[in-house]
Amino acid sequence: MRLLFSCGGSGGHINPAVAIAVEMKELFPDAQILFVGGKGKMEEELIPKAGFEFTGLSVDNLRRSISPRNLAHNVKSAYLAVSATIEARKIVRGFKPDAAIGTGGYACYPALKAAARLGVPVLLHESNVLPGLATKMLEKSAAEMLLGFEDSLKYMRFPNKATVTGTPVRAEFRIASGRRSDADTKTVLSFWGSLGSKYLNERVPQLVEIIERSRSFRYVHAAGKNSSLPERNTLYTEVKRYIYDMPSAMSGASLVICRSGAGTLNELAAAGKPAILIPSPFVTGNHQYPNAKTFADAGAAVLIEEKDASAERLFKTAAELLSDRTRLASMSAAARALDNPGAAGRIAERIIEAINAKRGAGSMYSRE
Repeated sequence: MRLLFSCGGSGGHINPAVAIAVEMKELFPDAQILFVGGKGKMEEELIPKAGFEFTGLSVDNLRRSISPRNLAHNVKSAYLAVSATIEARKIVRGFKPDAAIGTGGYACYPALKAAARLGVPVLLHESNVLPGLATKMLEKSAAEMLLGFEDSLKYMRFPNKATVTGTPVRAEFRIASGRRSDADTKTVLSFWGSLGSKYLNERVPQLVEIIERSRSFRYVHAAGKNSSLPERNTLYTEVKRYIYDMPSAMSGASLVICRSGAGTLNELAAAGKPAILIPSPFVTGNHQYPNAKTFADAGAAVLIEEKDASAERLFKTAAELLSDRTRLASMSAAARALDNPGAAGRIAERIIEAINAKRGAGSMYSRE
């Protein structure tokens, strides 16, 4: 079995792809796996670290806002997309995959478009509620769409070839969900992604000051690798640059304050953690807002837009939630109800079925 994966741009695209690849490798140890992503992007570092072969394409994103600078950027991106598709055709022809699997990101389009044109079954996983640009552009070419959330079905142009599988999440988050945090400790954990948010981090010092005065709960914040916030560690507040063991950090939290990228939300669901969600308004298509709304509508989270996320508002909301154990328990149960364990296995089944359908009855793969 030969499998081509394509992903990139963020951990939310990369981590599910790696999880699926690991699942396929466990099922078929002799499987040959090749990842295609963007040169110089995050995936070029993370994929080899995960133990998989990687080859890069020169690609870049499209900017939505209109300005002379962005127009020039988009012209360059369009040129790169064409040249990357040509390069991707060479890669696909040389590797001869039985299936191509994508999880989003701008490197995904040229790789999977080339695979589809060469007759390779393409399966595309969308982890966000609102489909990304790559998903929209590839949906017609894909043999099957694999969705992280059922709410995504209403945005599909071809819902008849879509399957809700869930999004793969590291097992450590579910293990962590079994560890009960000390209810008397009342720890609030916050983070804005691996790089952080300048706007939200500017509110953290005031939030820290309020918490130190009130002493009503302990607060742990990961500012992000790009942050200039000074680190601190007192009895009630701790600010650090980065949290490397997020499952353990979540397991000790009574409440989480964070963005609403698909990867983060699936981790919250797996860990069964109540949350205050602040969608990033700067992501493509504002796709974090529908993600957050799905969790808020289910009763698993409180949604606060970034413009309203003052230190006072965050403190008041967190304090009110922490004082209501019944509501916290209800939110935790609602989060777990959104979890979709076994997602990697279900996706593996769809990949196997697509390969078998292409090959016919002469050469059948099986999970057994």
